[in-house]
Amino acid sequence: MPRFNIHHITRYTYEGPVRDSANQIVLFPVKDEYQEVLKHDLTISNDPVLEVHKDYYGNEVGSFTSAEPHTSLTIDSKVEVITKPRPAVVDFMDPQEQWAQLGQLKWQVPYIDFLKQEQFASLAEVLASVCPDRSQTPLQAAVQLKTYIYDNFKYIQGVTSVETTLDEVWKLKAGVCQDFAHMLLVFLREIQIPARYVSGYICPNRNGMRGEGATHAWIEAFIPSNGWVGLDPTNDCFVGDLHVRLAVGRSFSDCSPVKGTYKGTAGQKLEVGVSVSYENGVAGDNEVAVMAEQPTTNESGTVDGKNSYQRYLEMMQQQQQ
Repeated sequence: MPRFNIHHITRYTYEGPVRDSANQIVLFPVKDEYQEVLKHDLTISNDPVLEVHKDYYGNEVGSFTSAEPHTSLTIDSKVEVITKPRPAVVDFMDPQEQWAQLGQLKWQVPYIDFLKQEQFASLAEVLASVCPDRSQTPLQAAVQLKTYIYDNFKYIQGVTSVETTLDEVWKLKAGVCQDFAHMLLVFLREIQIPARYVSGYICPNRNGMRGEGATHAWIEAFIPSNGWVGLDPTNDCFVGDLHVRLAVGRSFSDCSPVKGTYKGTAGQKLEVGVSVSYENGVAGDNEVAVMAEQPTTNESGTVDGKNSYQRYLEMMQQQQQ
């Protein structure tokens, strides 16, 4: 069973002193039969009082405030976790019987939330492109859609932000794991497969999988005879013991590792670093959590005064020069 040591640092730096900072963190790994948390050290600058509760989806959520003026905020999380293999996915039931079972979940808790569609003006265009055949089983349809995203969307860091809309991602055909996960959620929910967003980490140990060195995102689809099945469209794979889960929810908003508000100057810089070392004591490519500046948005919802599509066009032009 793999054992991972994960170091996750989040640092905000403000242009001037800010105060009355109220924050929420979702940095507590899931504890269940597939994931054992051996140790978790969490350090927050200025040592505020941290209150932890479980939210509607069963995630551990921490809340804290920093009333005194400060020019930076650092959240340092160190986790030692063991992951365990999941049962093999099975697909032996008749397709029509499976679709009929899914149809009965439409008004049942907890599936209602995970069937509610996100706002997406291009949905009709999407369906014309990728709607699977109902002669397939739900599992076959979900795998097909996962692979469609992997094959047709470019993985480009920095081209989107947390404010980028699904319509922009669809137009760009590019983004990062968060964007790929949201797109797959839309596909699956439209064909009545309950699907939920998952945040966490991927620990590939130099095997070429995308997403190491940062938080990762994927989805879980509810498949008859299997329950919640993890699908990673960024790497076109089933989720297994290389994925460490932090939280589940309807979308990124429910699982955001860190979010908050404060009083003071609007200017800020966000840096995030994630490193992973493995059970044999050998570190991954990111031996030290290297801080990387993250795209942030202004009041108009643009990044550095430009939307993500403008940024994408600029990146493509630079690559062609």
